[in-house]
Amino acid sequence: MTLEADAAPIAVTAALPRPLSARERFERIYRILRDRICLLDYAPGSRLSEEELAQEFQISRTPVRRVLARLESEGLVQSVHGVGTIVTDVDIEELEQVYLLRLELALLVGKLTPIPRTAGDLDRIRALIARCDSDMLNPDQRAFLRLNMDFFYELTAMTGNQPLREISERLYFQVARVVLKMMPQLGLVEEFTAFRREMEEVLAAAEIGDWESIGHIRRAHISMSFRRMMRHAGGTNGSDEAL
Repeated sequence: MTLEADAAPIAVTAALPRPLSARERFERIYRILRDRICLLDYAPGSRLSEEELAQEFQISRTPVRRVLARLESEGLVQSVHGVGTIVTDVDIEELEQVYLLRLELALLVGKLTPIPRTAGDLDRIRALIARCDSDMLNPDQRAFLRLNMDFFYELTAMTGNQPLREISERLYFQVARVVLKMMPQLGLVEEFTAFRREMEEVLAAAEIGDWESIGHIRRAHISMSFRRMMRHAGGTNGSDEAL
């Protein structure tokens, strides 16, 4: 047997993916369920079965309970005695305080340990803008929210302050499904257009390393988005606070 022949099986073995740790499996399942809730795959009022989820992900019910407990702590589900775990509903007016906090946190992205963007980072934002242009040719609600989520992750990656990233992510996903729920009233093309403008402005600021401006850009677009939502929801409180 030649050396080359002996080496072949070794190369195949080395290419095998590393098994996920328990923590990585937990995070993966948590993100999948959170996305399903925010994309309304699990409609408000839906019951999430521990047994069915355990079967789907081929795990025991214990880690499923831990994931559901985390989702409940974030307000996405509620444990009802004698019924089970129910997906919560959302009301835009009840989330005003969340939006007010997000407005202030947006400014901190450019102040707390900003992380310079690499050429690859900037290319990913350009790719999101190109994806937005493509999606606008045949607008789709789910595609909009997926795109918005991906851009949100690019934004949070701009700060090295881990607590800020965690709090921002938690608040973002508390309100994300509100936009999808209200999309028929908001107007999909209008939302795509406003969102594309935000991405372009953030990219321009990131290209020159103006991190503080990124925070102000983000805050302004959260404010304008919330105003549009309150207008269509019939809000009359005049607040100027969104995704």
